[in-house]
Amino acid sequence: MREYLKFYIDGQWVDPVTPQSAEVINPATEDVSGTISLGSPADVDKAVAAARAAFASYSQMSVKDRLDLLEAIQAEYLKREEELGEAVMEEMGAPRALACGFHTLLGKGHLGTAIEVLKEFKFEEQRGVTMIRKEPIGVVGMITPWNWPMNQTCVKVFPALATGCTMVLKPPQLAPYSAQLLAEIIDAAGVPKGVFNMIQGKGSVIGEALSKHEDVDMISFTGSEPVGVQIQKDAADTVKRVALELGGKSPWIVLDDDGLAEHVAGATAGMMGNSGQTCSAGSRLLVPNARMDEAKKVAAEAANGVTVGDPKGNFAMGPVVSKSQYNIIQQYIEKGIEEGGELIAGGPGRPEGLEKGWYVKPTVFVGTNDMVIAREEIFGPVLVMIGYDDLDDAIAIANDSMFGLGGYVSGKDLDTCRDLARKMRTGAIWINGAFDFHAPFGGYKRSGNGREWGEMGFEEYLETKSIIGFEPA
Repeated sequence: MREYLKFYIDGQWVDPVTPQSAEVINPATEDVSGTISLGSPADVDKAVAAARAAFASYSQMSVKDRLDLLEAIQAEYLKREEELGEAVMEEMGAPRALACGFHTLLGKGHLGTAIEVLKEFKFEEQRGVTMIRKEPIGVVGMITPWNWPMNQTCVKVFPALATGCTMVLKPPQLAPYSAQLLAEIIDAAGVPKGVFNMIQGKGSVIGEALSKHEDVDMISFTGSEPVGVQIQKDAADTVKRVALELGGKSPWIVLDDDGLAEHVAGATAGMMGNSGQTCSAGSRLLVPNARMDEAKKVAAEAANGVTVGDPKGNFAMGPVVSKSQYNIIQQYIEKGIEEGGELIAGGPGRPEGLEKGWYVKPTVFVGTNDMVIAREEIFGPVLVMIGYDDLDDAIAIANDSMFGLGGYVSGKDLDTCRDLARKMRTGAIWINGAFDFHAPFGGYKRSGNGREWGEMGFEEYLETKSIIGFEPA
């Protein structure tokens, strides 16, 4: 049983101003796995004051010293990587191979990328008589989600540290354990006091206090669209920068070639990864109408082949994060049936033999792009397969969405894949499974604004200053 009752503020583990706690539920067992403290606006005031006081000196720290700090964190991270994976498995139900694999690898990758970028980043550039200087924005409030806890936390914390910002992190209440361990890692690495602060608690309390706080210069939020909209409203009175990475309903276009079966199978299995709880998941699978029968057979076989069970076992998919999330997904599955979607795999209820835990059947519908299950983000292992007549039709369907976070193209004709990628209105597109830690990530339309990952992730935390006459004409 885990018990995390202290917050990390000003370089120390401290008690909350007003003691209040909440239980954390293991989604695989529905049992209590631990207890955390819930913070208050008074705790936010303390953390922000510490971050503000530390900014004066940390913002002036040399690049070399910041590199040394990041490398010290890297060494501590590697020591506890397996422990981090175990925490992710327990808090949000990711299978061990995934939790101790891609989940922790993403955190490690963002840390390594921050180090690589910082070594080459130009904070000053002379243009004619003007020096253009990039300076840290100040105190950053970070609000992170539960679905990829290491990825979404590390992609914010490490670029902010690299650029000279100070910060207050609010981890997800549903998945708080890995962030607690990350705070211990950062502390052990010797971060100067006040530079990194962490408060657990409710988003409606801590997130609102950070968003409205006069001494917070920026909010970086990853989560749902409605919460992102509220954060913008809360932040408006203090005119702070707000970076948002929100929801998605990402299209995956499969070309009509002899690799179709392989690509449909891969896209279907990919959708079920992390129990479908991925904002950029390819939840709309677009296949040629002329080969729909073949695609249906392949997709059904792929979904039915996804093993579901205890995260500690050798299964491909664990539970979803909570009872609430389970119920939402079940409602969407029922809605898909009501709308007349053709259910070719999965369906309502738990998988056979799993009577406890928030397990969902890997589910595939064949439908149309105007259905609710094709319009709204389900955030679960539910795929909607949609037919297209030609490539122009595929692009029209792909772009007919209020979201624009991710997109995928699979096919053997690389020129065609590239052409489709250029025409898709999304912030990131993956061709044939390629991956790059330096590729900017963020959304068009209601999927948010701003970019994370790589060099452009640094830009989010920087102000631009022009010093005219720095060099005489």
